[in-house]
Amino acid sequence: MAKKDGGDFGPALAGFAAGFAAQYVMRKALNFTWMRVTGEEPPTDVDSPDISLGTALSWAVVAGVGTEVARVLAVRATRAKIFGAGPEELEI
Repeated sequence: MAKKDGGDFGPALAGFAAGFAAQYVMRKALNFTWMRVTGEEPPTDVDSPDISLGTALSWAVVAGVGTEVARVLAVRATRAKIFGAGPEELEI
């Protein structure tokens, strides 16, 4: 979160909030898209033997990659906005 050398806690908190919101919105979008494409609810328990391995793996990859990409982009955009034209590692 905050830097160990006494850095500001605000940017870390803003990044966390942006990441959380992005994950929530992306998850809702993925659920909607999965329903439209497959015609079924997305699997909620991928460990269940009632769900095929292909379906479980597909959902795990789509949900994992989609939400993590959304989180990373949101956090980087928020921190870049807070720090202005900040350090190179914050560029989008």
